[in-house]
Amino acid sequence: MRPHPFGLRTRLVLAFLLVAAVGCGTTAALTYRAARSAILEQTQDTAVSAFREQVDAFTVNLPPSGEDLRDMALQIARQGKPRPWRVYAEYGTLRVSSTDRPGSSVITPELRARATDRDATPHGSFQRVVKNGTPYLTMAVPAVFRHSPRGTAQPTGLVVYAVMELDEEEANIEAMVAAARDGALPALAVALIPALLAARGVLRPVRELRHAAHSMGAGRLDTRIHSKGRDELADLARTFNESAAALERSVTELREAEARARRFASDVSHELRTPLAGMLAVTEVLDEDADSGTLGSDTARAVRLISAETGRLAVLVEDLMEISRFDARAAELHTDELDVADCVRMTLRNRHWTDPATVVQELAPGIRARLDPRRFDVVVANLVGNALRHGGAPVTVRVYAAGDHVVTEVADRGPGIHPDVLPHVFDRFYKADPARTRSAGSGLGLAITLENVRLHGGTVEAANHPAGGAVFTVRMPL
Repeated sequence: MRPHPFGLRTRLVLAFLLVAAVGCGTTAALTYRAARSAILEQTQDTAVSAFREQVDAFTVNLPPSGEDLRDMALQIARQGKPRPWRVYAEYGTLRVSSTDRPGSSVITPELRARATDRDATPHGSFQRVVKNGTPYLTMAVPAVFRHSPRGTAQPTGLVVYAVMELDEEEANIEAMVAAARDGALPALAVALIPALLAARGVLRPVRELRHAAHSMGAGRLDTRIHSKGRDELADLARTFNESAAALERSVTELREAEARARRFASDVSHELRTPLAGMLAVTEVLDEDADSGTLGSDTARAVRLISAETGRLAVLVEDLMEISRFDARAAELHTDELDVADCVRMTLRNRHWTDPATVVQELAPGIRARLDPRRFDVVVANLVGNALRHGGAPVTVRVYAAGDHVVTEVADRGPGIHPDVLPHVFDRFYKADPARTRSAGSGLGLAITLENVRLHGGTVEAANHPAGGAVFTVRMPL
């Protein structure tokens, strides 16, 4: 099969890879989301729990001094889990920290508001914040006191904050994303192999179907496809085989019927020749008696009608025998190198079409071609006779050379051919007017002309001249 840039194979492979890519991407995204949440939540839970325990373990006298708060912040910061914290303590307007700065811009107003809310039960809060591209975990635990071990916790106004960087966790997450990304390309490369195998398995029946269709188009109607399996492609192959078998039977029946019809026409035409010969001889004698006046007027008219109809029947039988030879491919071509202009003149002279008022001859001299003189005579006679019967005088016959072809053109001055009729003028027994059941010809003249021209390897065309009238153009190789 000729490869196509966006053929079925390419689309199948791309679809397979797209499914694989979507699967890899979805799996990677879900894995990333779950792993990221697990990593951050584990670090977050560890840090929040440890921070709350550290704050609850300290005892501070109220109101606290700045020195006491700083010692507490340093101690808590040193015991940070899973990594050291930066600790900040706030009591009213007093601000201290374990660093050289008493406050932190990472602690958001939302976290501070939740930690200092006096209307709610005191509890710890946390928040993940990204500051200048660095992720942080911020925690807030308000210090409380109880009158008894099981008493209600009362806020003291002291709030302790802790800030821990999450850069290691983000680095682990980024490493995991990079690993997933780097592993996706090999996965797609591996997926390409089953994609090619699947495309090959799908395209093999399609390729066989294509070859089978070409074989049937070439006339080999016994072509069949080997079908196996139970899938849709196997059903398609079986359907094709059934259709091909039905078509083969139908075509065989049609060919046999056509052969019988040709034999019938040929046999009938051949059998009619002998009685027609006798009838023509008798009608010639009767025509002489009718012309001599020995017969009555009514009898003479009847004799002339019989003679004319017998002549038409003889022409029809000869044309039927000729067309039967073409159908049976028994027509033979006996060519000789001839002067085309001389052949046309002889045809016109033998039919007594020499009156310039009836037929105008424009024949270029010196054009020689290999022609069958009898068949070329039939071509010219049929075209000129058809123009005289259905066109208008004068009929112009032209002969000229055009490249490596000789052109014979017959044009009349009649009304021309209706556009709906043009495609059918060379059909057998075709009548432009269905109401016209009789004509001077057999209805096979133009069909015989077409077959004779084809036998020479030429072409014949019918058209209407812009100035009026029909034009028949015959092109034959020199």
